[in-house]
Amino acid sequence: MRPAGRISPPLVAEAAPGLPVARHVAGRSPDEVLALLPRLFNLCRAAQGAGIAAALGRPVDAGGIAAECLRDHLMKFHVTWPRFFGRAPVPLPEGWAEGGRGLLTALFGTDRAPRTAEDFAAFRGSGRALADPLRRIRDSFAPHEAVAEGLAPVTFATLWDGAPVENSVAGRHARHPVMDHVARTYGRGPLWRATARLYDIEAAALGQLPVIAAEDGRAMVPAARGAYGVHITVAEGVVTELARVTPTDALLAEGGILDRTLAALPADKAGLGPLLLDILDPCSPVRLREMADA
Repeated sequence: MRPAGRISPPLVAEAAPGLPVARHVAGRSPDEVLALLPRLFNLCRAAQGAGIAAALGRPVDAGGIAAECLRDHLMKFHVTWPRFFGRAPVPLPEGWAEGGRGLLTALFGTDRAPRTAEDFAAFRGSGRALADPLRRIRDSFAPHEAVAEGLAPVTFATLWDGAPVENSVAGRHARHPVMDHVARTYGRGPLWRATARLYDIEAAALGQLPVIAAEDGRAMVPAARGAYGVHITVAEGVVTELARVTPTDALLAEGGILDRTLAALPADKAGLGPLLLDILDPCSPVRLREMADA
């Protein structure tokens, strides 16, 4: 919902055209498509490979997805977000790719992420590498600024219909008590979305990401930005159709996450657009520009 008194958001998004993936794979064998598709993209290769494999009824390497999620989340906290606040990057924990309770202890000081609002407040006030960006994100946006409220969580059924949904890392951890506390206190905005990565780190480290769902040539797999879907049709030994649904599709949908977020961003905070976009984390190029005054 657009805040009262605002005619238009301070920023508008411009997305680059998508890659015509279906055209690249039509007529190829399933094995060729399984090998080719992950190489077409720099991001979420493991998730995309797993989606194709699951849709084809092939074995899936869920461990590759977990490692991919860990890397992306840790890079945000240790490298990308500190730079937005003029801070030096922080080295990732040694052996981070192995996951497990040891990684969680290195990150949180205990073998699990904060469980209660009190735990979260104490953690956010600590000197740990994951805590500093959360404090700074909280201080950059007032409660209920740059929020996207009212979106239903994505499901296997709704992933494909193109309607605005909450297809994000935050959406899949929305029921966690800390995430519920953040949503009620600050809204489903930048802090809510950044905090969700704590719980995705925990899930990935412990092998507890959502299970892969597959049925009738369709598959939905967890990815570093939300849920990734693929629908593949094979006839006479070759792929005849392939459709992909990414978390960025939900982000950029009309009336979706980005539209609602920008509508709730105060005009005097348009300069935070780059940080906001990085927190939302599209997997394809998106540019924000200031809306010209009418």
